[in-house]
Amino acid sequence: MDGATKHDTGGFAMLVLTRKMRESVAIGSSDGGAPLLTVTVLRISGGKVRLGFDGDPSISVHRGELAERMRGLTDESTDGAAPSA
Repeated sequence: MDGATKHDTGGFAMLVLTRKMRESVAIGSSDGGAPLLTVTVLRISGGKVRLGFDGDPSISVHRGELAERMRGLTDESTDGAAPSA
């Protein structure tokens, strides 16, 4: 990440944005082309926000808790396994 601020713990700082209904955030494409991913606020209701994701189909998008579970499964599958040749 160019120009990103690092935390004391070594990780990168989180970018925090405020968006209203139908406003978007474009992610990726530093070359001036179409963004790799656009996230749009579709609805805000009862403390929940509905987001729409539009982008390159090769980019995986998962809910945070599902991504964590998938990482855990990947870690478990590689624990103690001999590297493949």
